[in-house]
Amino acid sequence: MVLDAHALMVYLEKEEGYEKLEKIFLSSIEKNEELLMTSVNFGEIYYIVMREIGKEKAREIENVIDSLPIKIINVDKELAKTAANFKAFKKISYADSFAVALAKQTGKSLITGDKEFKSIEKEIKVLWI
Repeated sequence: MVLDAHALMVYLEKEEGYEKLEKIFLSSIEKNEELLMTSVNFGEIYYIVMREIGKEKAREIENVIDSLPIKIINVDKELAKTAANFKAFKKISYADSFAVALAKQTGKSLITGDKEFKSIEKEIKVLWI
């Protein structure tokens, strides 16, 4: 499965739905299957935490993310082109288009609670939290 920034922020801030993510992480560990996230979406979390709380907290959050069964996927030209296609024709943010592109390229479900992804439900499978 692919995580967007919203889903991981829900988990990190223990917002409504974080228990579902906790179960997904435990299942991922049991199955020895990493969840995926693009470097762009990781950067989105990092800048939000840095802006709202500070650099020290951003580094702490990075350590937490590193301890979770998440593999950060660097963006290459093909992933960027797929994301650009989604951004050009769907009402989603640029950062979110990378999560959609990764889910599309890998054939995996996207985990989110962000209603912005309603516009792409016909393109990929969305697991709502």
